Amino acid sequence: MPDVIFNGPEGRLEGRYHHNRAPGGPVAIVLHPHPQQGGTMNNKVVYTLYHVFSRRGFSVMRFNFRGVGRSQGTFDNGQGELSDAAAALDWLQAVNPDAGHCWVAGFSFGAWIGMQLLMRRPEISGFISVAPPANRQDFTFLAPCPSSGLIVHGDSDDIVPEASVAKLAAKLSAQKTITVDHTVIPGANHFFSEHLDVLGKTVDGYLGANMDRIRAAT
Repeated sequence: MPDVIFNGPEGRLEGRYHHNRAPGGPVAIVLHPHPQQGGTMNNKVVYTLYHVFSRRGFSVMRFNFRGVGRSQGTFDNGQGELSDAAAALDWLQAVNPDAGHCWVAGFSFGAWIGMQLLMRRPEISGFISVAPPANRQDFTFLAPCPSSGLIVHGDSDDIVPEASVAKLAAKLSAQKTITVDHTVIPGANHFFSEHLDVLGKTVDGYLGANMDRIRAAT
């Protein structure tokens, strides 16, 4: 799990990277929650997602948005952070030029950024969106959502109400060209305290069920 430093739009960005040496293996980036609310790449949900991807054979990166940790720059209300995510994906693809499949995962604010990146990068073919802030951010840009994926939420989330995420998931699921799975974890709060193992198993199960599709695209 080596530390990496790569160039972002506003200076250097720091990350952690796991490399899978299998030729043509899939790649993924994992995006952390709100930088102004304590979000970093070491968030426990982000850490859990990162390790699920690595165990499933992905080359995977998590990184700090601008102004967090050793990453240079200052918070930019999402626009700059989206550019940071694009730079991270550029770096990941440069290191893995033969990767045949690309995924994006995010938690809370990171889920919002990840879904925007999904709309801008056609090579992204799958997503994991954990507790997307559907009550705080506008997701109408997903019209239509270009890729299938998984939305995970906790039914005891007191920051993002379950109903708002269910409405988003239902809207995306109504599209005929993709499949969006929506899983609600009983008892889990916004940060999945005491439920990280269930979150990890949920995402791992989803990736496992889709590995044939992943391999077919690599």
